[in-house]
Amino acid sequence: MIQSKIWLSSPHMGGNEMAYVQQAYDTNWVAPLGENVDGFEKDLSAYTGVAHVAALSSGTAALHLALILLGVSQGDEVLCQSFTFSASANPIRYQGATPIFIDSECDTWNMDPVILETAIIDRIKKGRKPKAIIVVHLYGMPAKMDEIMKVAAKYEIPIIEDAAEALGSRFKGEYAGSFGQLGILSFNGNKIITTSGGGALLSQDEELIKKARFLATQARDDAPHYQHSEIGYNYRMSNIVAGIGRGQMEVLNTRVAKRRSINDFYRKAFANFEGISFLSEPTADYYSNFWLTSIVVEPSKTNGITRETIRLAMANKNIECRPLWKPMHLQPVFQSYPYYGSAVSADLFEKGLCLPSGSNLTDNDLNRVVETFNNVLQG
Repeated sequence: MIQSKIWLSSPHMGGNEMAYVQQAYDTNWVAPLGENVDGFEKDLSAYTGVAHVAALSSGTAALHLALILLGVSQGDEVLCQSFTFSASANPIRYQGATPIFIDSECDTWNMDPVILETAIIDRIKKGRKPKAIIVVHLYGMPAKMDEIMKVAAKYEIPIIEDAAEALGSRFKGEYAGSFGQLGILSFNGNKIITTSGGGALLSQDEELIKKARFLATQARDDAPHYQHSEIGYNYRMSNIVAGIGRGQMEVLNTRVAKRRSINDFYRKAFANFEGISFLSEPTADYYSNFWLTSIVVEPSKTNGITRETIRLAMANKNIECRPLWKPMHLQPVFQSYPYYGSAVSADLFEKGLCLPSGSNLTDNDLNRVVETFNNVLQG
């Protein structure tokens, strides 16, 4: 008998989403823009403490617009965390710019500020001062923002925060996405809250967000006819989708608490296994939403058992696990671009695994995961 599927991170509705969607339907505001879009933007602003928000069709769209707003164009260079999903780097190429990939540090698995500065110095020596820095808060863990911001300020390079996985995470009490000149969020189906698909661009600079909204609605000029003086994009969020987001915002804190409790459950369950370590908050300054609970498996300490051994055993039990992100500098599409660092991110990819972490997992689901894990580790 095939057991029911345990997903890595599936959508989890809160209950009031349909009320907002029904309101949009009843008022016939089913196209982009409307009361739900305005309300969702206000909710995100109030939650994150970032004054201005544009609700968009995806996190990738938000990142693309962020690069445009910072003037990134053909021939420019953008420093980008290598250990991330490809959507962090793809928009750099949309603009004809060159990604310069930076390795991770071992504490947060995010961009190494020391290597970041080394790369900046080297690019400047080559006459190629980077136009922007894209730092990612991986799996919900905030990056070392104090150190990264200090480096960025020293060389006057703006920061874009990819907080797609980190809504609800905080560093020194401030929310992820609020540190850089621009921040981005994602509401894809597997994120901590979802609008099925969608994203947002955040900034304390009102003019940047005004410009983002203009570009995201096909850059239509203020005229009675359709007139366009700039290239625009169809990147605005629909009023229907935003209604789902408004309902999801009502349960966001509950979702964060649940993901953190799942992370704690796994830590306690695997505490006695040698060779299993977790992505952990380095100090009390860090507060992760633990979007995905992520572990590293050291085969030298687990009698040769690898993360792939565990992943395949889980798959055999209809449990979805996933290797950590394959670094961008190792991806076929990006391997010809400059990379600064050693093998930290490559080693994490080789040994790392994401465990089922959805906030809708039941106790039975979690116990199935642990039972399967125990069976593998105990031989």
